Amino acid sequence: MKATFYLAAIQLLASCVCALPVQEWNDSQIPGDIVAPNTTEWAEIEKRQSTSTWNPPAKLVKPLNEVWEHQMSTYSNPMGFKNYGFDQVMAARGKINYCVRWDSNKKVTAAQRKQIAAAVSRGFNKWIAGLAGFDGWPYNTVEVKVVGYAVRDRSLLEGDTSGLDIYTNRDEGGIPECDPACGRFFHQDNDYSRCKGGAARHYDESLWLTDGFQGGAGGDWGQRVGQEYFMQNVNSENIHIYLHELGHTFGLDDFYDWTPTGVTNFIMLAGSATQVTEFDIWMLRDWWRHLKSRYNL
Repeated sequence: MKATFYLAAIQLLASCVCALPVQEWNDSQIPGDIVAPNTTEWAEIEKRQSTSTWNPPAKLVKPLNEVWEHQMSTYSNPMGFKNYGFDQVMAARGKINYCVRWDSNKKVTAAQRKQIAAAVSRGFNKWIAGLAGFDGWPYNTVEVKVVGYAVRDRSLLEGDTSGLDIYTNRDEGGIPECDPACGRFFHQDNDYSRCKGGAARHYDESLWLTDGFQGGAGGDWGQRVGQEYFMQNVNSENIHIYLHELGHTFGLDDFYDWTPTGVTNFIMLAGSATQVTEFDIWMLRDWWRHLKSRYNL
């Protein structure tokens, strides 16, 4: 099911005041286990095709134009929206803080939390690798940290929790939530004066891990995937549903009802690829080249 631009989705951010324009994608159709045709990961293509300007391969020019025109015609105020993943990275000067919503009764060990932190950093930087060196993008990598956990009970967090902010409050649906006072989604003016730890302890995105959740969801607030799926794949090089949802955080669309000319396997076409591909990167770059003027680089 393809979602559209609208105010914040209550089913995904139940405590939201629904006053911020947010791109919301709900990807219930993405299978956790897929056998996709072999695609070449961007890192391999990059070795052969290093570029610092907008110069996509000829075969991708038409589909990229189709995608851009489709986004501009179907999104609500796409060029006025100010909380894409690009905005978050630029505001935090090359850093991204995560808070994990552990929507589960299962315990999570210190070792598992370390694995989760490594997985989000690895996944986030899969996308950043395609921006490094391109058209004024200033960061080769982004420092990604998990700074907090929201849990049903503190006892679910085994081992050392130093360095983490632990939240046990619930949203309107009774689901553990990270303190809205510390979240960028709720404070895009960067006013974290009500956050207990101040701006240094804010979080830019939430990783929402929910027992039994099928598929995924993503937007400027972060990403949601099944707890079982994520933990079963936590050490994988490519957690494909998470990578897909991260694409939404950067503004990339779904392709449930149409496919661009000549391209059939890429991470944003759910179920067709298990890694970020060349076409995904050029779609990402297309957003950057249209947005970069807002940052006065």
